[in-house]
Amino acid sequence: MRLNNTIIDLSKPRVMTIINITPDSFYDGSRCFTEELIERKVLAALDEGADMFDVGGYSSRSNADDVPINEEIRRIARAMKVIRRVAPSTAVSIDSFRAEVIRRTVEEFGDCIVNDISAGELDPTMVETVAELRLPYVAMHMRGTPTTMQKMTSYSDVVEDVHKYFLRKIEQLREAGIEDIVVDAGFGFAKSLDQNYELMRGLRRLTDLGVPLLVGISRKSMIYQLLGCTPDKALNGTTALHMEALRQGAKILRVHDTREAKEVITIFNKLNKTE
Repeated sequence: MRLNNTIIDLSKPRVMTIINITPDSFYDGSRCFTEELIERKVLAALDEGADMFDVGGYSSRSNADDVPINEEIRRIARAMKVIRRVAPSTAVSIDSFRAEVIRRTVEEFGDCIVNDISAGELDPTMVETVAELRLPYVAMHMRGTPTTMQKMTSYSDVVEDVHKYFLRKIEQLREAGIEDIVVDAGFGFAKSLDQNYELMRGLRRLTDLGVPLLVGISRKSMIYQLLGCTPDKALNGTTALHMEALRQGAKILRVHDTREAKEVITIFNKLNKTE
C-alpha cells in the first residue's frame, strides 16, 4: 500500500491502532478527550509496536448520535496535531464516510489512508475525492447506516454475498482511479452474532479479491455478547479471534490493544515460519 511516496509492506500482518476521540464510542476505555491523553495513547502504542494509527471523530456504533461535520473535523484535527508532532513518520488512517472531512484533513495535515465504513455509499463524492487525492482506500461492507444497519441482516449466504459485493465495489473503485484498495468485511455492521462467526469461518474467501484484507473485531459485541461480558472484559476473546483472522488471511488488524495484537502476530509468524 502506497502513502506519501512510501510503501507500507503488507507481506506480513500489521497493526492499526485506534485513536478514539469520540465521546460515545462503545468501548469507553479507548476514549481520548484531551491532547494530553491522545499523546499518551500514541506514544504508548508506538512503544508497543503500532504500525499505523486510525483516527475517528464519529462513532459508528449502533444508534450513535449524529455528529455535525465541523465537529467531526475539529475532533480529528485535535488528534492529528498530536500525531504529526510526536509521530510524524507514522501512517494515519482517517475513519470517516464524509469526503469533506477527508479533503480538509489532507489540506491541513497531509496525505492519509481513508477508512470508510460505507465504501462510498453514504457520500456520493467520497470515491471521486479519494481518487483525485490519490489516497489508499479501505472499503468496508455495511448496509444502511449505523442507525438502521441491524435491521438489514438478511443474506442468502453472508460470505458469498459479501464477496460478490466486493467484486462489484473493487471494479467500481478501479474504474474511478483508486489504485490502493483494502477491504474490510464489516464485522458487526449489518450482521447478526451468528453471521459474524459465519463470516469469520469463511473469511479466506475474500483473499481471492486480490487486495489486502483488514479485520476490525477488537472488543466488539460479537465477542462480549457471546461471552456474556462487557467490552472492557473482551480482550481475551479479541485475541482468540485475531489469531483466527490471521489464519484466514488478514493483513491488517485494527485494534484497541497494540501490544496484545503484536504478540498474536509474532506467534502467528513463528507458526508459519515467516518471522
